[in-house]
Amino acid sequence: MAVKVLVVDDSGFFRRRVSEILSADPSIQVVGTATNGKEAIDQALALKPDVITMDYEMPMMDGITAVRHIMQRCPTPVLMFSSLTHEGARVTLDALDAGAVDFLPKNFEDISRNPEKVKQLLCEKVHSISRSNRRFSAYSAPAPAAAPTPAPAPAPAASSFSSHSAAAPTRPAPAPAPARAPAASASSPAPKRKAYKLVAIGTSTGGPVALQRVLTQLPANFPAPIVLIQHMPAAFTKAFAERLDKLCRISVKEAEDGDILRPGLALLAPGGKQMMIDGRGAVKILPGDERLNYKPCVDITFGSAAKSYGDKVLAVVLTGMGADGREGARLLKQGGSSVWAQDEASCVIYGMPMAIVKADLADAVYGLDDIGKHIVEACI
Repeated sequence: MAVKVLVVDDSGFFRRRVSEILSADPSIQVVGTATNGKEAIDQALALKPDVITMDYEMPMMDGITAVRHIMQRCPTPVLMFSSLTHEGARVTLDALDAGAVDFLPKNFEDISRNPEKVKQLLCEKVHSISRSNRRFSAYSAPAPAAAPTPAPAPAPAASSFSSHSAAAPTRPAPAPAPARAPAASASSPAPKRKAYKLVAIGTSTGGPVALQRVLTQLPANFPAPIVLIQHMPAAFTKAFAERLDKLCRISVKEAEDGDILRPGLALLAPGGKQMMIDGRGAVKILPGDERLNYKPCVDITFGSAAKSYGDKVLAVVLTGMGADGREGARLLKQGGSSVWAQDEASCVIYGMPMAIVKADLADAVYGLDDIGKHIVEACI
């Protein structure tokens, strides 16, 4: 059965081009188009598409507002188109918070220069997020809440070198991410404590919201350094790190070459490049290798962590397409480190965690909302 797609964009050229690209795939059917957010809501209710592609800047009603209404009235996987700018990144992250599943850069030059590559990527994205549709039947938009009372931050431990520890009490309480109705899952027992020297988290589709949920559960005096590998374009990772830094009690920054790992600090791999760690706890940022599908690549960072930290790494693989992280996790396991996977019920795309589980590399499988607290239990 063909995947039914609704294309939403105020640009007539872009609507036609996206529709042509998708319609060229015999397993995809464009069932309608819309020129603004209000039309998108009406068309979504009338046509019940499997996937919606959505621009964010439109007249009458913008894409983010439309996504919020769609998630409340007819939950549907949404693929956002965004510009490759800092502001485009910020808006895209807002759209993901509102309930969008994934995003693609809106680059007219690529459409003209590499039509086959664009076609392949767009169709792959549509097919992958269409498979998440079954989870959206249980989607429930977060209810409006009263202004939260800031939670007291734990007092910094003597060993914490986080530059944000002293300022933690004034940080805003974590913003609620869009929530889906809880699903039953076969969760592993609570972890045993271990003196981990590094926590490494890898993710892709659905990762921005997943990382927000995990990291906002960590206290300011978290005793281990953290590295984050999120499949994301170069223009997006700085804005994403800034967003996480504002929401979390730990510090978060986009990694730079020569950064030193320290407790209470999470370093996000920069988009378009590779991040490695050496035995002295220093970060190396390398150019993205064109032979690799992912820049940054979870396998690369996990592999370097296995070499540098032996059995002292806690690796976590969250929601995402494909199998990136599996081979790096294999190296970590061989060295005696621990590997966790997000469970299927709470994943947007059960690809990367499934690869870990199927390869028998997972020491534990947890639902998304349990992972943060279990990381704290394992490390503190």
